[in-house]
Amino acid sequence: MPVDQSMSVNNSSVNKSSRVDKSGFTKQSQSAEQSGSVAQSRHLDSQVYFYSLSRKFVDESEVPEEARQIMYYSLAIGHHLGVVDCLDAVLQCSGKDYLDWICGLSLDSEAYRKMYGFLVYGEITIYAEHINMLACAFDAISAESQSETSQRLTKGFIEALTAIYHEPSMYMMIRSGK
Repeated sequence: MPVDQSMSVNNSSVNKSSRVDKSGFTKQSQSAEQSGSVAQSRHLDSQVYFYSLSRKFVDESEVPEEARQIMYYSLAIGHHLGVVDCLDAVLQCSGKDYLDWICGLSLDSEAYRKMYGFLVYGEITIYAEHINMLACAFDAISAESQSETSQRLTKGFIEALTAIYHEPSMYMMIRSGK
């Protein structure tokens, strides 16, 4: 039976609550594994960088003329042979600021689960198919409930998502670093 992993967080502290699922069983809304991963995530102590694709180029320096047409055809159908992505940092914050920021989202939402992935894996990628869900979720957060840092992150994040909307081949990567 799958475990419900929604969370209740207040000022970055995890509170457990329970609820009754469709089968009538009471489940903990917070799994011990997930609550421990927030408290122990090594990504909370690092900087968080939001990278956005700025340009792509094909390294053609060693591709024979006969193979170039095959390479261009491969690119056209979605195979990225020899493509180099250039990413620029568009936002930056601390791991703790990141956690405070995403805790403004509904904790049982798909947007929260997507953004929470950074704390688990240290990296997430946001593609065109994620932008509507994420933009709507962050736009719904009341500015009065956010710190200045969270407001700055929300504004910059929605701007970056808007750029992806206008150019669907773009994407964003959120990674930890020092």
